[in-house]
Amino acid sequence: MDYELRIIAGCPNSAPALDLFRQALAAENAAGDVRVVQLDTEEQATALHFHGSPSFIADGLDLFPSPASPALTCRVYKSPAGLAGLPSLADLLTALRSRS
Repeated sequence: MDYELRIIAGCPNSAPALDLFRQALAAENAAGDVRVVQLDTEEQATALHFHGSPSFIADGLDLFPSPASPALTCRVYKSPAGLAGLPSLADLLTALRSRS
């Protein structure tokens, strides 16, 4: 399986997202590494169906599908405490398991 972390420049959650993604993949004993893809234009966002930074991708599919329009923006995830800049490890693991 191919894994990507899609981000925008200046996203404060990029580095923590990469760490989280690697932690989740290690917990699942998933082969492969995470390729980081920085998007710079609205055209890229549209072409890749990018719904904000950071986006966790497995085999080209967003692990957290969103009905939002593609855009170069920060992304938020639901958490028990409200909205957050990253999903929880448990939510990321659940999303990975649903795609394998």
